[in-house]
Amino acid sequence: MQKSQAYGQRLLRGQAPTYQRLQARFAEDGQVEPCGPVTLNCGWGRILIGHTYSDPAELAADLLNEQAGERDIALYVAAPHQVLAHAPQQLFLDPSDTLRIWFTDYRPARKGVRGFGVRRAQSAADWQAINGLYQSRGMMPVDPERCTPREEGGPVYWIAEDESSGQVIGSVMGIDHHKAFNDPEHGSSLWCLAVSPSCPRPGVGEVLVRHLIEHFMGRGLAYLDLSVLHDNQQAKALYAKLGFRDLQTFTVKRKNSFNQPLFLGPGPEATLNPYARIIVDEARRRGIEIAIDDAEAGLFTLTQGGRRVRCRESLSDLTSAVSMTLCQDKTLTHRTLARAGIHLPAQQLAGSAADNAAFLAEHGSVVVKPVDGEQGQGVAVDLRSVAEMEEAIRLARQFDSRVLLESYHPGQDLRIVVIGYEVVAAAIRRPAEVIGDGRNSIGALIEAQSRRRQAATGGESRIPLDEETRRCLRDAGFDLDSVLEQGQRLAVRRTANLHTGGTLEDVTALLHPELIEAAVRAARALDIPVVGLDLLVPAVDQPDYVFIEANERVGLANHQPQPTAERFIDLLFPLSQNNA
Repeated sequence: MQKSQAYGQRLLRGQAPTYQRLQARFAEDGQVEPCGPVTLNCGWGRILIGHTYSDPAELAADLLNEQAGERDIALYVAAPHQVLAHAPQQLFLDPSDTLRIWFTDYRPARKGVRGFGVRRAQSAADWQAINGLYQSRGMMPVDPERCTPREEGGPVYWIAEDESSGQVIGSVMGIDHHKAFNDPEHGSSLWCLAVSPSCPRPGVGEVLVRHLIEHFMGRGLAYLDLSVLHDNQQAKALYAKLGFRDLQTFTVKRKNSFNQPLFLGPGPEATLNPYARIIVDEARRRGIEIAIDDAEAGLFTLTQGGRRVRCRESLSDLTSAVSMTLCQDKTLTHRTLARAGIHLPAQQLAGSAADNAAFLAEHGSVVVKPVDGEQGQGVAVDLRSVAEMEEAIRLARQFDSRVLLESYHPGQDLRIVVIGYEVVAAAIRRPAEVIGDGRNSIGALIEAQSRRRQAATGGESRIPLDEETRRCLRDAGFDLDSVLEQGQRLAVRRTANLHTGGTLEDVTALLHPELIEAAVRAARALDIPVVGLDLLVPAVDQPDYVFIEANERVGLANHQPQPTAERFIDLLFPLSQNNA
């Protein structure tokens, strides 16, 4: 171990010997027999162990053999300029930092985290959950059939699983270097750390890193390495807290569409929100020309051959002004869909106090919303007193002078995405919630959850600390200063809008045929080619529903791993399907 630690210190100072010298020393010492180049398939591509290559030309050639749909990484490259010289147009130096923690420097957590457990990925359902998580974070999916077998040093994937819901809320991958390539330094590495954007529990990422450290410590290894983008300050803060330090080594990758932002740098599309960027990324993959017209507004133009389509996120030239108006004006939406036989709540415009009170008395509970509104602004749900209703009407008038009253119907909030008059995705939307830890106030939990949601959605989702949030807390017997017990869940909003911190659960495969038929019929009645339809349902596998509203600019990025962006580009550019 002393020899290992001394060599590691030289690595940290950039004074490590070349692999040829390592091989000669290990053979001379009789510790390890020299070996050839080592590659490990991780299910999304290969990790090429750079210091097992004696010839930079051979390493460059192996990187050029990257398979379509995969992403290879050459790690521990001591002389990257020599590798790049063999293919300067096809390879690039990755702008990531490599960090290392020596296990002698590691200090266990003082307090355990409850509410979720960590276990190995085993079943097909686990792999599906991991891939859904990775795709939601813009990462490469895993094909477990391609992975190097574990007994040959292949990767081990771990998942964090919520104990109450069974949902996979995080994942990480680890490699035992000694098993993989007889590493005389007894090292290991961490890859593909991801936490669900909708995870309400704090500390999942840290627990996964600690789990991997303690797992490899228990197997007699000496350190853990990882790679992190140089500007990912949030992740670096976590690693610094755990004791990681910079390692002076380099990583080389092949230029491909997935890696393009790394070697070209941020283009105009870098400032697009996730809802526009998912479409632009799919268009680029098909060779469609892209012009960013206004990144802040999500406006861009796509061109292929003689066809040109302007878009604002998923709203395009294919949606007529009339169809857009039918969605925006909720009274027009209601009348149009009533004629199509869609099941609707009772509805009337807010008027005099007496008329409003009569509507509330008739239905017992109401929803208040502006006639022309979006992103859940001005919406209040399940109002049961005249005072609450009148206050909600006053607040809703900040967004539109016309305010609607609707009968309230309990049920699950279902969003169905229809593209080209076919159902492409469906998800249950759940209101924002926090989980108590017995220490922090509800207000602090909301702020922490908002930071995670904003980081995961490019600033598009957060939980407002407004009157609607305070009303929900009051109705539950709490306020922002209250402290929830460990593990206690509390919904802090009534509406499940994603912009106000709501989360999604994909249910596309479970949708009842009558719900599918109703969604297509609604889209045809509105004559709109791309639309997000909101329904309240007792269960997604039952035929009953009440239609709530139509959204002409649906957030396609919210429905990964369903192929929403692919079907959108299919609609805009049918001939591009040959390039998909």
